[in-house]
Amino acid sequence: MKKILSILLAVTLMLSLCICANAESDELKFGSDGKFTILQISDPQDDHNPAYDLVNFLKISIDETNPDLIIFTGDIVEDSRIGDIGIDDEPFREGVEVDGDYYQTVMNVTETCKAIFGYAEEKGIPFAVSQGNNDYNSGVTNEDWMKIYNSYENSLTVDESNDSTGRIDFNLEIKSSNGDETVFNIWMSDNGDGTVNEEQLAWYKSESAALKEANGGEPVPSILFQHVPVDDMGNLFEECNFWDEGASIGDDGKCYRLNQEIASGYHAGAVIPGSTSEQFKVWKECGDVLGAYFGHWHTEGYTGTWDGIELGFTYGCEFAKPGPYGVRVFTLYEDDIKNFDNELYTYEGSVKTNNARLELQVDEPYAEYDNFIEEFFAAIRNVFLLIKTEIISLFA
Repeated sequence: MKKILSILLAVTLMLSLCICANAESDELKFGSDGKFTILQISDPQDDHNPAYDLVNFLKISIDETNPDLIIFTGDIVEDSRIGDIGIDDEPFREGVEVDGDYYQTVMNVTETCKAIFGYAEEKGIPFAVSQGNNDYNSGVTNEDWMKIYNSYENSLTVDESNDSTGRIDFNLEIKSSNGDETVFNIWMSDNGDGTVNEEQLAWYKSESAALKEANGGEPVPSILFQHVPVDDMGNLFEECNFWDEGASIGDDGKCYRLNQEIASGYHAGAVIPGSTSEQFKVWKECGDVLGAYFGHWHTEGYTGTWDGIELGFTYGCEFAKPGPYGVRVFTLYEDDIKNFDNELYTYEGSVKTNNARLELQVDEPYAEYDNFIEEFFAAIRNVFLLIKTEIISLFA
């Protein structure tokens, strides 16, 4: 029996290695029309009984945008939560984690991934994943996450940074239409626990320098994806009055809104301006990152440029929580490599009413989203934060 099990294990490992090798050998390159399309999907955050609309959302998003590459920016699974009434076949429970049973948790994660990645795999579209906080909170190790990713032929997710904490960082080079040279690059950063460590930054700087050297001394134009946003997002905001259009209350009790001179889109909350993260400093030092795009907050859909780098929040798509839900689509142009189109689409309607569709979000200053529930809770949050600030000031 042991001999049979050993043979089965060896065969499984060989198949995994073959699949991984096949994924790594896949070459991304511009099409004959000189274009390359990237679809960013963030925070599906579901379980092994996925929401009806999530499955439909993924299918519609892929079919209507026809991407060359799909980027999933974290929170593939919900770790553990009570909720989700009427959205799937298991009401009142959301989450993959089974207390005390790691094996079953991994099996639940594996089943969830089939729903998230299955249609991309079926369509033969390559995809890559950055880790989110809920992926970490599920308790599944990054080693086992990699085994799951490697089970998909079209997964390009690999671990290249080799840091001591096991973060999954890597980059994807996009070749010219004739395949002769690397003309664009995608950075995938793992900050699922909310941090980026020195080893990760050292890997990025080393890899960026190598790409620059191979490119004749010029930085390779790049965009970066990770789950948790950098605090530099706050620099897209300006202080304002409580009654001003687009006003949100920050954690410091002051009111902020997007600075319409540099940013536009929809925001439910505010990030306090004034921060410059170490990660942002390294991007500037290397000079290759044109833009960085995040998820994590679910209800944020805006973009702006700070100190020469575009920063963008992309909506989530966890249907157990109030929307908006959406995706971000990038169109790269080989003959104008540093200028790309960047569009947000929202998911409207539902499968229950048979009117589900994607709609382009027109990014205007202080864009509003027609979602009463989300707006109602955002207003309550603002009022409570304002009261909290006033109470604290009385005792300061």
